[in-house]
Amino acid sequence: MKMKLMGWAIALTAIGLTPASLAAQTPPAAAPQAEATPVAAAPAPAATPAPATTEPKAVAPAAVAPSIKYAAPSAGIGVPDGRKGIQEQVTEIGRGAAAFHNGPLLIMCVAISIFVLLLLGYTMIKFRRGAHPIPSRTTHNTLIEVVWTVVPVLILVAIAVPSIRLISAQYSPPPADLTIKVIGNQWYWTYQYPDNGGFEIVSNMLKEKGDAAPGVRVRTDADGPPLLAVDERLVIPVGKTVKFMVTSADVIHAFWVPAFWNKIDAVPGRLNETWAKVDRPGVYFGQCTELCGPRHGYMPIVVEVVPEATFNAWLASKGATPKGVKPNLEAIPANAPVAGAAPAPVATAGSPEADRGSVEQPALNQAVTDNN
Repeated sequence: MKMKLMGWAIALTAIGLTPASLAAQTPPAAAPQAEATPVAAAPAPAATPAPATTEPKAVAPAAVAPSIKYAAPSAGIGVPDGRKGIQEQVTEIGRGAAAFHNGPLLIMCVAISIFVLLLLGYTMIKFRRGAHPIPSRTTHNTLIEVVWTVVPVLILVAIAVPSIRLISAQYSPPPADLTIKVIGNQWYWTYQYPDNGGFEIVSNMLKEKGDAAPGVRVRTDADGPPLLAVDERLVIPVGKTVKFMVTSADVIHAFWVPAFWNKIDAVPGRLNETWAKVDRPGVYFGQCTELCGPRHGYMPIVVEVVPEATFNAWLASKGATPKGVKPNLEAIPANAPVAGAAPAPVATAGSPEADRGSVEQPALNQAVTDNN
């Protein structure tokens, strides 16, 4: 009897525990659903802010906003506008060369051309067959032979003396106030400022609005004419002697700014030098003048000449200092966040400002190369 009662008790207990066991098994099945909702919702707020704070830093440098407000080009100064002749020169050597070209050289060319034309016409009329059925047998004329030997020599001397004087001035520069290393690449330019901490800027041609990818800075009229505007200009101070050390990273290029009267080849493995002392602020355009590949026509040069105070402000925006000025190391921690870049490149290796020059600019260059 006792055994039967114990059996009933066990059976009732099992029956009573069955709903509890089912109830205990149900929450785990519902719990993942309840937990799945917070898990799905929680990452959404967390994932949304992260790109919002990260993407602008990645996209903003792609727009390559200028570190100072670039000046707009002046009509007829440093800009090709379809006029014939030499651009208006803004260096002393350029003005001397243009004056020699437009003055004595052209006068001699016109005089020689007119003389030869008149002499040819006189000969055709005077010694035609109808006037001289029997041709002259003259073989020598001492006076004419002396004249046609001496006169060309005097003409060449008149051309050579000022030309040699110009060449000597071009290749005998005064002491440099600023040195810039110019490197030609397929197909963009790199400019280094060794006197100002050795920082580097990369200059690419700006694309037109319909040709650029979204978020990439495009050309405006304030940047310059089509195919000549760039994202980063070569900035130099007005009235200072600037020495350009020109080389190439791949093939032969040529550095040429017409308004400066200087053109020199950029040869791989060699440093060629030229210089300019620009006495007028403004924006001056040039381009590569060597056939350097399929995109040879798409590597323009833009030089902005600014007052010395503006040039120093531009250097500060790049984290650099004027020539001969040592950076204030004590002020670096306080000033670095304001300036946007620290003077020491090592200290800012991971900063977005440093990445702009070392990572994103080559990305633009690669994009240009890929479009070939």
